[in-house]
Amino acid sequence: MKFGHFDDDSREYVITNPQTPWPWINYLGNEDFFSLISNSAGGYAFYKDAKFRRLTRYRYNNVPMDNGGRYFYINDGGTFWSPGWKPVKTPLDKYECRHGLSYTKITGAKNGLEAEVLFFVPLKSWSEVQKVRLTNTSGAKKSFRLFSFMEWALWNAEDDQNNLQRNLSTGEVEVKGSTIYHKTEYKDRRNHFAYYHANAPVQGFDTDRESFVGLYNEYSEPQAVVEGRPRNSHAHGWSPVASHYFEIDLNPGETKELIFILGYVENPEEGKWESKGVINKQRALANIDRFNTVEKVDKAMAELKAHWDKLLSVFHIKSGDEKLDRMVNIWNQYQCMVTFNMSRSASFFEVGIGRGMGFRDSNQDLIGFVHQIPGRARERIIDIASTQFQDGGAYHQYQPLTKRGNDAIGGNFNDDPLWLILSTVDYIKETGDFSLLDELVPFDNDPSTAKPHFEHLKLSFYHVVNNLGPHGLPLIGRADWNDCLNLNCFSNDPNESFQTTENKTGGTAESVMIAGLFVVYGKAFAQLCRQIGKTAEADAAMQHVDQMVEAIKQHGWDGDWYLRAYDFFGNKVGSEENEEGKIFIESQGWCSMAEIGKEEGMVEKALDSVKERLDCEYGIVLNNPAFTRYVIEYGEISTYPPGYKENAGIFCHNNPWIMIGETLIGRGERAWDYYRKICPAYLEDISDLHKTEPYVYSQMIAGKDAFKPGEAKNSWLTGTASWNFYAISRYILGIQPQYDGLLINPCIPADWKGFEVVRKFRGATYHIKVTNPHGVSKGVRRVLVNGAEVADQLVPVYHSGEYDVEVIMG
Repeated sequence: MKFGHFDDDSREYVITNPQTPWPWINYLGNEDFFSLISNSAGGYAFYKDAKFRRLTRYRYNNVPMDNGGRYFYINDGGTFWSPGWKPVKTPLDKYECRHGLSYTKITGAKNGLEAEVLFFVPLKSWSEVQKVRLTNTSGAKKSFRLFSFMEWALWNAEDDQNNLQRNLSTGEVEVKGSTIYHKTEYKDRRNHFAYYHANAPVQGFDTDRESFVGLYNEYSEPQAVVEGRPRNSHAHGWSPVASHYFEIDLNPGETKELIFILGYVENPEEGKWESKGVINKQRALANIDRFNTVEKVDKAMAELKAHWDKLLSVFHIKSGDEKLDRMVNIWNQYQCMVTFNMSRSASFFEVGIGRGMGFRDSNQDLIGFVHQIPGRARERIIDIASTQFQDGGAYHQYQPLTKRGNDAIGGNFNDDPLWLILSTVDYIKETGDFSLLDELVPFDNDPSTAKPHFEHLKLSFYHVVNNLGPHGLPLIGRADWNDCLNLNCFSNDPNESFQTTENKTGGTAESVMIAGLFVVYGKAFAQLCRQIGKTAEADAAMQHVDQMVEAIKQHGWDGDWYLRAYDFFGNKVGSEENEEGKIFIESQGWCSMAEIGKEEGMVEKALDSVKERLDCEYGIVLNNPAFTRYVIEYGEISTYPPGYKENAGIFCHNNPWIMIGETLIGRGERAWDYYRKICPAYLEDISDLHKTEPYVYSQMIAGKDAFKPGEAKNSWLTGTASWNFYAISRYILGIQPQYDGLLINPCIPADWKGFEVVRKFRGATYHIKVTNPHGVSKGVRRVLVNGAEVADQLVPVYHSGEYDVEVIMG
């Protein structure tokens, strides 16, 4: 069943039933300041880093679900309610949530009073703005009370939850006029504070949670709201909050608008104080002045929409299939931007405390948005490369606030370095900016070690070459892309981390997936070398690539599909010889993308085995048969129940690798079938089963062995977003940036008549029209630019102007 609908003209998903199967969320913010907001206004805000600069408190996995957020309470003659339904859950006469691009608008109505709240983070602002619009739709005068409410987090989200012996004594606030300032720890080690401002005089306030909520009350019935009066409380220790109180009268048909601003400020050490114990508020007041009227807020909202107009104009498709068009034109690109900002750090499944930014994750996320914001992509590549080690390895994760590697996780995930080649090559092909290769980039953030970025790529390539196992295949390290395939761990202690415990020394376990990955990006590295005149480097690299191809053919082929790995003891993983886990998706994807053994029919055989053994109604599962017992030499993968997550779940991130492999052998129908199975817009009708948002991809869908196949988890922050956009835009639609232009090479279902794409590329706009008069899946007969035929399907770089590109398949 559905819980809402797409509004493509407004680029919004409209939720009309607040009781969605899981909280359906949105992200506010585009650069430094971010908020997560659910369809009932749950969620939290932070500056840059969801662990170290958390502004508002949120409790995960709570009962009831999604408790805590930015709430507005209305007490109308003793009936109290919230426009987002939660937390009060009073039945509403009207409810609507519109999730748009970096904004959310929630509307609720009860007993002739309508409350609309617009939430967004303005561009170049460290604040969340909330515009509240109250309308009396009844025929009589309305007199009611309005309370705002949010609970401050004490900055470090991990410490906030566990260091209660300290934290319950440190909370400090200031109240001045209609602004509540949160200044816990400001007087000692912090140079930052937060504030919550209202643009009209208040009739009261609260800053102490117990005073406002009541010690044994809940968010659904705060004591102050139930009684219809504030306490004017000041927090001293315990749990600081921020609540404004208004007494409002509205005549029939009258509307009143209020602006609330949740903001973050950093002050220089020498300018922290206005006077003793009183914080310097100048920067807060300057930001408040930017958004303290409805007119200013409306202008900022228009600027935000124009920002997204520009971003989404770079790639736009017209296919005749509204579900495909809305995903490609709006939601998939939007999700790619969110994953660029967040990596895997902060969602309703990732608590924002542990993971930070992933090395492999961030490199892969980049391929989904580099066409939109190449400048920021360049910065991100440098940030990532700066966490690399001098041997070519890398920290597995880093914190966005410090940009330093996470020591607790460390490195030795042996696929990590290769992804740096992917992001760099993709950036240069998109922009033509080879100067990145000359940029001096440090190792482990130590400026004294800086070398040109090209040297980082070279070390990434040779990190694999220098870490080969007995079969000439890459050593897996702690793990490869599948963090749960822990072939060196051998853990029997439930308090250990599979990823960071490496009990067995010697390192003999090998990964066929990394081998395929190495061939793909080894070729890309060699091609880049030739492009910049480093012919000897290219030749040397290709020798290693060719050797890897032979190693895969000799030791990585199982007869009908590619092996997954060799374990610590040298036994095959992902083989017909195995009792469970006979075939894995990752090596089929990467070895097919590398076209290893294509002439011998190996690619086609492997992909046919995927179809036969891994495919199901809801997507392609990761492995088959599922593991039913714990295999200590395999690690975490075998700990999950069958059909969930890495144990034969549909790990959507890797499904596009198979789509791409299918396009390389010309099977457009099968690639399209796989694409559609996991694409959210095509799953909207089964939202009650799927559970997660019907407008964004999830990391995992329960596989065919699960108790409830088709049920999704871990939405939003997944490499699925970038890889699906990569697969649909570059391999199915076939528009591929190259060093010297745009290569047009679609692979589509034979019954497609064609499609149109507007693609902006290096300053020019290309209006691409693909026609398929002969009903083929692959093959281009002619490419014409403004009526003149071009060779090799390659549309040249023009740098300015608009061009009509006609592509005739056949």
